[in-house]
Amino acid sequence: MRILSHALLATVATLLAACTTGPKPGADMPDAIQIKLIGFNDLHGNIEPPRLSISAPAQGTATVAVPAGGIAYMASAVAALRQQNPNHAVVSAGDMIGASPLVSALFLDEATIEAVNLMKIDFNAVGNHEFDKGRDELLRMGRGGCEKYTVREPCRVNKAFPGANFTYLAANTLRDDGSTLFAPTGIKEFRQGAASVKVGFIGMTLKGTPGVVTPAGIVGLQFMDEADTANALIPKLRAQGAEVIVVVIHEGGASTGGYNDKSCPGLTGDILPVLERLNPAVDVVISGHTHRSYICDYGRINPARPFLLTSAGSYGTLLTDVNIRFDTRTRKVTAKSASNVIVQGEPYITGSGNTVPLTSLYPVFPKDPEVAALVARYAMEASGLAQRPVGRITTTITRRVTPTRESPLGNLIADAQLAATSAPDKGGAQIAFINTGAVRADLIPGPDGAVTYGQLFTVQPFANNLVVKTFTGAQIRQLLEQQFGATPTSGNQSTLIHSNGFSYAFDLNTPPGARVSNMRLNGVPLSDTAKYRVTMNNFLASGGDRYSVFGLGTEVVGGDLDIEALEAYIRTNSPVAPPATDRVTRLSP
Repeated sequence: MRILSHALLATVATLLAACTTGPKPGADMPDAIQIKLIGFNDLHGNIEPPRLSISAPAQGTATVAVPAGGIAYMASAVAALRQQNPNHAVVSAGDMIGASPLVSALFLDEATIEAVNLMKIDFNAVGNHEFDKGRDELLRMGRGGCEKYTVREPCRVNKAFPGANFTYLAANTLRDDGSTLFAPTGIKEFRQGAASVKVGFIGMTLKGTPGVVTPAGIVGLQFMDEADTANALIPKLRAQGAEVIVVVIHEGGASTGGYNDKSCPGLTGDILPVLERLNPAVDVVISGHTHRSYICDYGRINPARPFLLTSAGSYGTLLTDVNIRFDTRTRKVTAKSASNVIVQGEPYITGSGNTVPLTSLYPVFPKDPEVAALVARYAMEASGLAQRPVGRITTTITRRVTPTRESPLGNLIADAQLAATSAPDKGGAQIAFINTGAVRADLIPGPDGAVTYGQLFTVQPFANNLVVKTFTGAQIRQLLEQQFGATPTSGNQSTLIHSNGFSYAFDLNTPPGARVSNMRLNGVPLSDTAKYRVTMNNFLASGGDRYSVFGLGTEVVGGDLDIEALEAYIRTNSPVAPPATDRVTRLSP
């Protein structure tokens, strides 16, 4: 038998040790990889500063209003966060476009897609408002080109619209053949020294999308259960090497805490049933849809599902900064945290003439020059229409809904639509209904009370046509009952607001189907058998917002655009004061 030398034995031992133990943690093999996710949601084409503020903590118990938003500032904020960690991904939880201000919507939201392209984001989970102009137009947003699918002309500013340079994700949006409309998942790999980890992203819109978009725009599509979809995809992502799982979902909730309250008190909303059925293998859920901001360690609510749940409000006023620690030895996520960052950029003047100034208590971000130049280009193209004077209002008219389910602005819009359709040759309408979801912003006048077309467009950006139909009194009662559902909290998400001259009462303590009473038109009780002419927008006329009764109307007459009706009403009746909210009587708490 041959005897190995001591030197050779030492060499063999070293090689064996290397094979059995692998590289030791050190400069080349860190014990952890730090990952940063930058999230936002519900931008809704707000590429210009939206004149909104975030109420943030100041000294002691005081708060300060921090002016927020504007995509040029948002791009700088994203860049600042991105620079903190090379291992980053930027994701949007849907409604990037749709229900947008004029400077974006006038150009079919091409301006927003181009601005977001410059921000270099990775993924956008498709939201319900992405379907506002139908699936073909949404597909064009992704692939680019100038095919015309709407009443507006595409490519008016950029004759070679490029489409998105980020990936749309829509795991639970299926065609008739079972394929997904967009990619269901995405993977991004991060490295630190000799270590690496793959993060899998699942993007989804809310299952209830068919009830909140125009049905004609989603023909041939199915929206599947969010939790079932995600759970089925996790093993596939694991098989592709993903060890961190992030769900980006256009569904959300609400918390009673502040924009950055990490305890997430009083969490409610439709996101909860999804989370309760979601595979605990998910690490982070970035959510949207409700326009609320929250940071939630969901493990405090259900220890069996320790997700980190986040939402960044809306309109580009906030970004969510998520930080994840991945252990390279155990191959597990060992820590995760998040903060909502205010996108503070420039001061603004409120409708009442007060200035909301910048504050040194929170970071101020500069304008990204390239994004700012793009926004300025589109704003210049839109300026003639946007600045067109319409009339005057006496003060800000708010869309805030009262306990009677009215709002001053909703009442005003309903009155305008009735006025536009009441003449015999316009449909002979006697009542007008609008849905609260059609009112997207408060109507804020300039210092002299002036209102422009651009401001009206911000309030009503959908370009819906008015429709007049005939209904019986019994059908109108059934329609109003649809607001409330089987329980006081299960009714339609968007409630109905109506024109002056019509009134009714409701009692949530009575059984379903019997909550509405005392319907009157100009003081006269409605008869169940009599016929009445009713105005609505074409979204409602086709059963949108789950108001199926609107589809039962007969003797249909089409009308002007909703924004044209509002413009004509304000022009004719200037100065317009906020209507009273006394058209509905609530009989129970």
